[in-house]
Amino acid sequence: MPLDQKPAPVPAAAPRPTRVTEPIGPTGPTEPTAPAEAAGHAEAAELAEVTDSGLAASAWSVRSDGPWTHRDLAANGARFHIAELGEGPLVLLVHGWPEYWWAWRHQMTALAEAGFRAVALDLRGMGGSDRTPRGYDPGNLALDITGVIRSLGERRAHLVGHATGGSLAWVAAVMRPSVIQSLTAVSAAHPRQLRRALLTDRRQMAAFDHVLGFQRPWIPERQLVADDGAAVADYLNAWTGPNRLDAEALTAYRKAIQIPSTAHCSIEPYRWLLRSMARPDGIQFARRMKKPITAPTLHIQGAADPVLLAHTALGAGEYVEAPYRWRLLPGIGHFPHEEAPEEFSAELINWIQEHKG
Repeated sequence: MPLDQKPAPVPAAAPRPTRVTEPIGPTGPTEPTAPAEAAGHAEAAELAEVTDSGLAASAWSVRSDGPWTHRDLAANGARFHIAELGEGPLVLLVHGWPEYWWAWRHQMTALAEAGFRAVALDLRGMGGSDRTPRGYDPGNLALDITGVIRSLGERRAHLVGHATGGSLAWVAAVMRPSVIQSLTAVSAAHPRQLRRALLTDRRQMAAFDHVLGFQRPWIPERQLVADDGAAVADYLNAWTGPNRLDAEALTAYRKAIQIPSTAHCSIEPYRWLLRSMARPDGIQFARRMKKPITAPTLHIQGAADPVLLAHTALGAGEYVEAPYRWRLLPGIGHFPHEEAPEEFSAELINWIQEHKG
């Protein structure tokens, strides 16, 4: 059953988050702080209202109409929503926070036209996928991704991930190397480099100050859904370069965060990231990520990204025992696939065509 629910009602006392004027960035989860809120299936419904941007959002749904088709798949003990378009070798696209599958709309059409089967996935806890009470550590989320590849009837796929999805792509390439034909990480440092930066680099720590805010129980969830998800628009505007996201995109992501339990589930990976730093599971994960990646890897980074700083992402090639290409895009912020879709798609397609085997 689709999870295209109405946005959750905002508690009367919920504070409005301060407008973002400085960089903000991602983090990880721990044990769910609100199991009751991470519900799972909920009743499908339509939403009709006018947002602050003045755009009418009649009958809004994560299952947007377009040239793609929508369906659900079972993988790794949960149900996942995907959108797919085209035929040919599989390219699996994994979004970051606070987006959902629709972030890849430009790349889906470009990939299909180039002769690929483009599939955009909603991560566990977001978009149209299940909101489970737990399972938001990187190892389990990476198994979600590789499980979806198998559920699509494919043995291997070209994996593309942005931000949180990019971090998980690194993990999937380590945990299930035989499934990943090529890897494209976007605005995502290798997990060991990110861990090191969060422990030693004050500039990267400051860029991740929103993640520190996510560690509090309940309050971040309330702030994210307050005022029709206005905080999400604040984050998106603060994290882009000169090529801002348009009003339609801001509206879509504001509405997506308001689907019940999304605010909670979507920040659980960030809670894990920080809280696991000194715990045995976090230390064990960091050790496991020493294993070299054998998939050809394209690493794309916006030079103006205020969330993941370019110098944090730089140097991931030391973990790759395969062709590795670093691409730094001048004037681009945290969302290269949306800020410069044509340039990004061309770079991605060229890379995949080189390694489609």
